[in-house]
Amino acid sequence: MADQPQFRSSVTNPVATPAGAPALTDESSLTKVSVRARVGASPLGVDFTRTDRRDGVLIAGIRPDEWLLLGAGAGVEALLAGTEFDGSVNRIDVTHSRLCLRLSGVCSASALEKVCSLDFDDTMFPDGATGSASVAKVSSDLIRDDQDGEPSYLILADRSFGQYLYDAIHDTTTEFSSAWPSS
Repeated sequence: MADQPQFRSSVTNPVATPAGAPALTDESSLTKVSVRARVGASPLGVDFTRTDRRDGVLIAGIRPDEWLLLGAGAGVEALLAGTEFDGSVNRIDVTHSRLCLRLSGVCSASALEKVCSLDFDDTMFPDGATGSASVAKVSSDLIRDDQDGEPSYLILADRSFGQYLYDAIHDTTTEFSSAWPSS
């Protein structure tokens, strides 16, 4: 993973989050590595639909045969170097091909439910859960990764949808701002 090209986000026009609305940030510059193995294997010790954090690296079981590692480049590299994999495991750096947005705040689940059919209730999608679904008609992987005691969701998709997906999610948050009258 040495000598990586300079990262450029596909979100070219981020806008300020209205006061009181869930915060939407572009975290696409995180290093993202896909680890694939045979179904039923668990080379990283994390089950499908679950996450674990090791030395600052988030490990997410996003498919029965795929795990996604997210974090600072050196941390991801160290975790991979310190893990023994058999010859059937494939690792691919997907940093430059995957968008990663974070939606955080007390109303973030309600905002996401406007553009996604998953049930984000704590009993259905607790902290540490993963899932895949359409978000604003874009095939996406979702990871619940609470921050500072508040719900927080990572939304990962193909980078070509970056600005569109950012705008679609941002639009759902505006009704939760303190500038709008509550109903």
